[in-house]
Amino acid sequence: MTDLRSTARSEQLFADAQALMPGGVSSPVRAFKSVGGTPRFIERGEGPYLVDVDGNRYVDYVLSFGPLLLGHAPEAVTAAIAEQAARGSSFGAPSPLEVDLAETIQRIYPSMERLRFVNSGTEGAMSAVRAARGFTGRNKVVKFEGHYHGHADLLLAKAGSGVATLGLPDSPGVPAAVTADTLVVPFNDEAAIRELFEREGEEIAAVLVEPIAGNMGLVRPRDGFLALLRELTTAHGALLVFDEVMVGFRVHPGGAQALTGVTPDVTILGKVIGGGLPVGAYGGRADVMRMMAPDGPVYQAGTLSGNPLAMAAGLALLREVEATDAWQRAADAARDTAHAIQEAADAAGVPVVSESVGAMFGFFLHDRSVFTYDDVQQTDRASFARLHRLLLDRGVYLPPSPFEACFTSSAHTPEVVAEAADAFRSAFAAL
Repeated sequence: MTDLRSTARSEQLFADAQALMPGGVSSPVRAFKSVGGTPRFIERGEGPYLVDVDGNRYVDYVLSFGPLLLGHAPEAVTAAIAEQAARGSSFGAPSPLEVDLAETIQRIYPSMERLRFVNSGTEGAMSAVRAARGFTGRNKVVKFEGHYHGHADLLLAKAGSGVATLGLPDSPGVPAAVTADTLVVPFNDEAAIRELFEREGEEIAAVLVEPIAGNMGLVRPRDGFLALLRELTTAHGALLVFDEVMVGFRVHPGGAQALTGVTPDVTILGKVIGGGLPVGAYGGRADVMRMMAPDGPVYQAGTLSGNPLAMAAGLALLREVEATDAWQRAADAARDTAHAIQEAADAAGVPVVSESVGAMFGFFLHDRSVFTYDDVQQTDRASFARLHRLLLDRGVYLPPSPFEACFTSSAHTPEVVAEAADAFRSAFAAL
């Protein structure tokens, strides 16, 4: 087993970065605070692999936290970006690519009768809430413990992802008044959501949910839970909003709503639809989206929204997925990796719960079923941190947090998964 312990250049870059940026990073989880050690500074990506500045190569199960469904630098996407870059990178005006990508998304997500592009999932979630409030004339918004909908002030209440990873309270800098209308209930708790609607249903504008949670690790909804949300929101005149920024195009070629059979009023997308470039989108029922300016009075804008480079990259990726078996290959890799983790842990006597949904997988270091944020919190964080370091030494790159889902791509061939499986067996045995 190759030992990848040379990190001298990453260490120097991290020291330099800490004098320039908070924590030395542009996004908190990248600082490796919950797993220890030095963040790897990446020089390039090659299909299923990352290569760092010290020349170490890793099987990549982060894939930029989801967008890279075809792996790193797929020819179809890089060619589309290069071709568009030669024509211009930003116009501040509409482009045909926006229409082409919107048509493609609408064909796959028919519930998105009208949609608008933004620059991130955070912008998409923030704008979806504004649209829901404008449409219903109500202020209260429901979210679930451990679900992350970006870092807009009103949604940073009991968020998962990096907030949970770093053990932060509801973020300082967010006034209590801003989150006063954000109602938080446990995910998968039927009694709690029923009780909330009985008490405050006529004041609720929207329910935001990750239909399959990915920002507190990979957690499925209980049977019937999403259908209950659909029933309650309809009965009380509220909107059901699916945040599919992470799971869109990953858990199923038609997204979580195709997988679960539950249709929301509004959907938030990101990640995959930009092919690895910054992007977001929100859309849904035509009557709701007509609230947005210039059709209606609810304002939202963005200088780089609909950026032609992101549109070209996303369009190229989605066309490749529609024309090939890329999604199925990625899903097979996720299933086989989850199985490899479970087998390696079982052989080493380490309690693990591992599973996959489509082209995503996740695992928790305990032996109980996982349905709620409290269940997630029982994972063995110290053991995960050690496992993360052991896997880096063996050439596997996992998210530097026990509260993030993992991702596969069509470039994760059976041979690549077998390579990773060897590393998992060795790492769990050493754990």
